[in-house]
Amino acid sequence: MASKKGNRIIVTLACTECRERNYTTEKNRKNDQGRLELNKYCPRCRAHRLHRETK
Repeated sequence: MASKKGNRIIVTLACTECRERNYTTEKNRKNDQGRLELNKYCPRCRAHRLHRETK
């Protein structure tokens, strides 16, 4: 029996400036094959920065 969330995986987002891993989120493997990039607040930098998916 297949899993209910077969295509959704948990990814970690890291700040591009300070490289701190601040957020975790889910993404659909079929719809988003590349690395996820979101503009999020970084508490270490105290500003909104681009956060990129890490391995």
